[in-house]
Amino acid sequence: MSIKAGSHIGIIGGGQLGRMLAMAAARIGYKTVILDPAENSPAFEVADKHVVAKYDDPEALKQLAELCSVITYEFENVDVSAVEALESRLPCRPGSNALATSQDRLVEKTFFNDHGIQTAPFRDIKSREDLTLALDEFGGRGILKTRRLGYDGKGQIRVSQDDAASIDEAANLAEQSECILEGFVPFIREVSVIAARSPSGEVSVFDLAENVHKNGILFTSTIPAEAPSLSQQSAKEIADRVLRALDYVGILAIEFFLMEDGQLLVNEFAPRVHNSGHWTEAACTVSQFEQHIRAVTGQPLGNPERHSDCVMQNLLGDDVERASEILAMPQTMLHLYGKAEAREGRKMGHFTQITPKSGE
Repeated sequence: MSIKAGSHIGIIGGGQLGRMLAMAAARIGYKTVILDPAENSPAFEVADKHVVAKYDDPEALKQLAELCSVITYEFENVDVSAVEALESRLPCRPGSNALATSQDRLVEKTFFNDHGIQTAPFRDIKSREDLTLALDEFGGRGILKTRRLGYDGKGQIRVSQDDAASIDEAANLAEQSECILEGFVPFIREVSVIAARSPSGEVSVFDLAENVHKNGILFTSTIPAEAPSLSQQSAKEIADRVLRALDYVGILAIEFFLMEDGQLLVNEFAPRVHNSGHWTEAACTVSQFEQHIRAVTGQPLGNPERHSDCVMQNLLGDDVERASEILAMPQTMLHLYGKAEAREGRKMGHFTQITPKSGE
């Protein structure tokens, strides 16, 4: 049963993703309530109501549940127990199972492998000895990542047997936090796919995006990705498999390594709308944000087909000062996030340049 227009959707997190979800919800007749601890959260400006409190505050969560018909979230580091508590009262989409799977890199990669989805090689690392053995297995190099938290390149160390300092740093991190070591793979591109599933099981998948990162932060997404048609089809099949295995409702993003032979290795997934899907706002009739709102409210999913090719670029830190220049560009959509302070590496907005759709 769908949630009727005029109802309130609770969004945990008041950053730019929460802001864009609230804007999309308003377009199709829904109101939003944002929970965030920061008093100047960007999403507050466009929401019907907001609650200033910690994400796991029991009273705040109770208030959110009383005000709303469904709950969603804009980032994956929400406390799982908080979502489980909410689930006992009203629908939470995506659910706590998907959230828990995404929060632990070891659990996440094991999930993929258990469902026949290939990843880079990985090993659980708890000590210097584990690290040494895994490096031997991976040809002397790898990247150590904390199992929990970390994004935009944070919580990661490149490790090499030829670099004693990197081994010491990685061993120290492994003794302080649960970690995994991932082996390097000779990928040629990083690509990602955005997909949605409704409560009834309807699945809708957007086209594959080709991503370029700088200093661990997404810089550009280009659509269409330079990838074989079989790779593009494989990405959609993998997304469908993941959505169904998790009994997922909402938008999900999966990041891949594209290999020379066209094979895709999954890097990670995010149980939410995603930076690499911002291009859908300019190049599709229904954006990832509206698609997520449609999914969590039980409305029919929109057609994910794009009407244009495009390049989306993030505005980081002082890049936001280019706003007037970008507004003068033809066929360009600018989206600023309303953040008060520009800091180095902070996502302040993005812009998307569209061009006529090419024959692929």
